[in-house]
Amino acid sequence: MGSTLLLLAYAAGAATSLGLALLVGGRVFKAMKGALGAGEWLRRGLGALVLVGVALIALGLDTGLLTRVSAASTGRLEQGLLTTVGRGTPMGRAPVDVANLPVEGLAPSLGGATTWINSPPRTMEQLRGKVVVVDFWTYSCINCLRALPYVKAWADKYRDDGLVVIGVHTPEFAFEKSEANVRQAIQRLGVTYPVAMDNDFAVWRAFKNQYWPAHYFIDAQGRIRHHRFGEGDYEGSERVIQQLLKEAGARVDASTVQVKAQGDAAAADFSRLDSPETYVGYARAENFRSPGGLVRDAVKDYAPAALALNDWSLSGQWRVTREHADLQRAGGRLAFRFKARDLHLVMGSGTSGATPRFRVRIDGQSPGADAGVDIDAQGMGRVQGERLYQLVRQKGPVRERTFEIEFLDPGVQVFAFTFG
Repeated sequence: MGSTLLLLAYAAGAATSLGLALLVGGRVFKAMKGALGAGEWLRRGLGALVLVGVALIALGLDTGLLTRVSAASTGRLEQGLLTTVGRGTPMGRAPVDVANLPVEGLAPSLGGATTWINSPPRTMEQLRGKVVVVDFWTYSCINCLRALPYVKAWADKYRDDGLVVIGVHTPEFAFEKSEANVRQAIQRLGVTYPVAMDNDFAVWRAFKNQYWPAHYFIDAQGRIRHHRFGEGDYEGSERVIQQLLKEAGARVDASTVQVKAQGDAAAADFSRLDSPETYVGYARAENFRSPGGLVRDAVKDYAPAALALNDWSLSGQWRVTREHADLQRAGGRLAFRFKARDLHLVMGSGTSGATPRFRVRIDGQSPGADAGVDIDAQGMGRVQGERLYQLVRQKGPVRERTFEIEFLDPGVQVFAFTFG
């Protein structure tokens, strides 16, 4: 998206100059040229900018700018798109009789991917004869992380039977556009199958997708035969894979994979989950309770507030953008009244290489046995990279509790709460 917008911006500039010359006419254009030949220099300058833009894109330098400027890099159009999508919404349970799966249409192209990881670029034409699972995911999405162990297990179990899994990494936050971040996440998560980085949402739009995670099951003739949105129904999805492999002539083991995920990949406790995903950036923020509300794109000293269930507040000096909140001074806090077994927070550092310290409290106390995998029993942790952090996993009964995180160093960026 960034490369495309950059070229469009330069093209628009050049077109504006030429259009002005045509519309205004010869006399005005002569005036523009003037004694110093301003029009000629303008055309030369625009041409040089186009060449510079092409060079930046060829060298990949525009990507660094995109990932550093968070709200701008995600883009208003993409932010508008993301307000309409579902994250983890379950839809598309496999039928009991998978022997008669309908044909939902031909699988669209993967050609819009900006980068491929773990593989050269793949095309649907190259994949004919293979059964394909396309997994739309993004690495800070807790729903995607909980589905990932099953996707990995399917890729391993059925690889020799003719299954190809393609991960399509479509970013929700700007930092997920960074190839370095995605490569690091893929390594940390143990993903070995091909991953297409879909920074421009081209593959997403080609599939008319609206969900993270989303799984599309494609037969050996290149036809979509089933889809699943959100977590769950893993056994049903695997029966679909087995059926499509049988149709392609493979003899497959009829048993289903057994997954015992740990940490943030462990299945959510939906029976006791009463807190929704909550965004911190003002584009999608809800239930914010600090006095005076959120101030957009400006530094403000926020104060804490009394919180009911699923309310949250800031205290300290913060700058809230469309996508996240930037801590300006050490000592800032974030509080949330929640009811769930697990609490996660998507965070990053605004300074490259910095690892800001933080302390978590639950109902004013150290978490002890209820500490998540990214903190110790005293609640201490560090922001090490831009990702999802599991901060609470309750061992006892689930009830309403107040979570508070205090940042001991400035420069933290906070994006979203998720629960499980």
